[in-house]
Amino acid sequence: MVSYPTPPSGPTMAIASDNQTWTIALIGNPNTGKSTLFGALSGSRQRVGNYPGVTVEKKLGEVVHDGRRWVLVDLPGTYSLAARSLDEMVAVDVLLGRRSDVQTPDVVVCVVAASNLARNLYLLSQVLELGRPVVVALSMGDLAEADGLTIDAARLSRQLGVPVVPIQAQRGEGLEALKQAVEEAGSKPAPTVASPFPAPFREEVDRLSATLASAPPRYLIERLLLDSGSEVKAQIAPGESDRAQLQQQVDDARVRLAEAGCRVPGVETTARYAWIARATEGVVEHPEHAVSRSADRLDAILTHKVWGSLILAAVLLLTFSAVFAWAQYPMDWIDAGFAAVSSFLEESMPDGPIRSLLVKGVVGGIGAVVIFLPQIFILFFILTALEECGYLSRAAYLMDKIMVRVGLSGKSFIPLLSSFACAIPGIMATRVIENRRDRLTTILIAPLMSCSARLPVYTLMIAAFIPARSYLGGLIQLQGLTMFAMYMVGVVVAAAVALILKRTLLRSATPVFLMEMPAYQWPSPRVILHRMLERGWDFLQNAGTIIFAVSIVMWGALYYPRISPEELKPLLVEKARIEAELDDANAANDAPRAESLTAALDGIGHRMDGEQERRSFLGRAGKVIEPVVRPLGWDWRIGSAVLASFPAREVVVATMGVIFDVGEDVDEGEGAQRLTGALQAATWPDTGKPLFNVPVALSVMVFFALCAQCVSTLAVIGRETQSWVWPTLSFTYMTVLAYIGAFLVYQLGMLFV
Repeated sequence: MVSYPTPPSGPTMAIASDNQTWTIALIGNPNTGKSTLFGALSGSRQRVGNYPGVTVEKKLGEVVHDGRRWVLVDLPGTYSLAARSLDEMVAVDVLLGRRSDVQTPDVVVCVVAASNLARNLYLLSQVLELGRPVVVALSMGDLAEADGLTIDAARLSRQLGVPVVPIQAQRGEGLEALKQAVEEAGSKPAPTVASPFPAPFREEVDRLSATLASAPPRYLIERLLLDSGSEVKAQIAPGESDRAQLQQQVDDARVRLAEAGCRVPGVETTARYAWIARATEGVVEHPEHAVSRSADRLDAILTHKVWGSLILAAVLLLTFSAVFAWAQYPMDWIDAGFAAVSSFLEESMPDGPIRSLLVKGVVGGIGAVVIFLPQIFILFFILTALEECGYLSRAAYLMDKIMVRVGLSGKSFIPLLSSFACAIPGIMATRVIENRRDRLTTILIAPLMSCSARLPVYTLMIAAFIPARSYLGGLIQLQGLTMFAMYMVGVVVAAAVALILKRTLLRSATPVFLMEMPAYQWPSPRVILHRMLERGWDFLQNAGTIIFAVSIVMWGALYYPRISPEELKPLLVEKARIEAELDDANAANDAPRAESLTAALDGIGHRMDGEQERRSFLGRAGKVIEPVVRPLGWDWRIGSAVLASFPAREVVVATMGVIFDVGEDVDEGEGAQRLTGALQAATWPDTGKPLFNVPVALSVMVFFALCAQCVSTLAVIGRETQSWVWPTLSFTYMTVLAYIGAFLVYQLGMLFV
């Protein structure tokens, strides 16, 4: 049992200035409630970004306490400060004050789980050596109590030499006492902590420190001796020759340590756990008999090879269905809302470039951004709930055996699955992957999963050109089999690309899946809603601006140059004639004739729109690339539609409707039937042969299954990686794969036609 003290009464200690801003760093093991504490302290005053130069999320919050402003820095969850990658180096650099984008912490709050005290104090022992004022936030006391453990927080505080404050952040318990402890810790010098290492190790640190002109912090010198291949070496000795000389000094020191009986790196584990044993002596009281835990029984089911897999399949089906189906209604509402705005502008403004820019460029561009929000909200609502309750770690454990075959771990599974609905939230979900190379690999293959935006292309081509045949008494249908094959193309290619990336550009060993299973707990609605809204705003603020800009550019490419009225004279004359006849039919109340003339008038409008698009910069570009796409079985019209679909794949159907003189409204019903008929009737101008056949349809589908025709996805990749190198690589390799795949499918298919 852990008691929660009331904050001490009386005046607080004075600090340098009432207006002074303090930086408070939060650090702790994963699944200790650190993020919950961060949210409870900062509330809505949070902002999220990435540390410059690395793909590590930087979360900053603000707290006003007793008239003073605190800047909270939520550091990445870690089990140790032994930095072996640039990502892991972030926490060390922040704590040592070695990053220009974050001020040196005035106080470090180390979140320690009471239910796993010894394991969590390992990180605390490293933090204490950095020479900063430290406050321990003792979380998860309820779980320790459920295990029959009794924690004497006051004695632990005395033996550690720093304040220890029990908290329950999700309930708001202990927060005021924690704030008071932070104020007091920051108002006096940091405690002096004796090194837990034996004398020979301390002597080697002193000797190595004396030879270094850069005078790095002592902690970094310790890490040089302890960590093989540490990122610290690159920071202390930036030059190649300097690093070689430094490595020789480190090797010599390790030899001397081994001769003295202090073998590296085992000396650290021995020294720190000996320190932990002394610090926790008499602190933890264990029950006389083992406590039967319902969590263990639940784990036996959820991680079972059969039952766990079935439950995981059900959870994944729910997640997939929610992102794909539940989002449909709000997406339809958003689409209808923007359509209403577009209709209002079209009715209230004269025809011209300003109206077209507002309707198709501005409103269409904003709509292309906002329409993704329901999917992002739903996905992160579910993922956060699963993570907060402790299930997501169990799911990753189950999938690890499959993912390891392509060089990834189980943590890549959920983001890849989410990408079947939409790659954008799937890519954003890769933030749960700590290893930078694994995260980049997952990001680069996520767009290969067939998202919902590809469905209109598949549906159109399959309905128009794949015969409605069935096999095995109707159990298997050729059209359904074709749809399944399109999804499998992305999966198979993604697996191959992941293997190649992990063995070349992002070379690294297959990750060992090591994760401490978090305790089961009810998720906090406040945390879930906040994280859901945070991710949505993050998308609008960063990726949305890029998507909007590209939408404006694509509008200009389709709108200009304008065709002169003289060039459209035959169509304008015919339009005037039909309008006159329509007026006569309406005057005579001849409804059937009026309906027929209205349809003919719409046809004239579609032909004029198609002629304009064919003469536009984009249409001309389609004609320029026709020699390149002819080996795929395409003419310039298909090439133009593919170019126009760069902002979003689903645009290709509407673009084909315009180019083939059917109109934009071809998503369903009569419009879809008209487009299907137009594609089936389309011919090559020079030969008169049908433009489309089964190989051409398969070529188009394979191209869209593998291509990167989605500026939204590329923008999110750039946002998540903090670099345009990775979206450029993604677009390039996916376009090349799409071209090769479409070429092979068409050329091989024509052998059987």
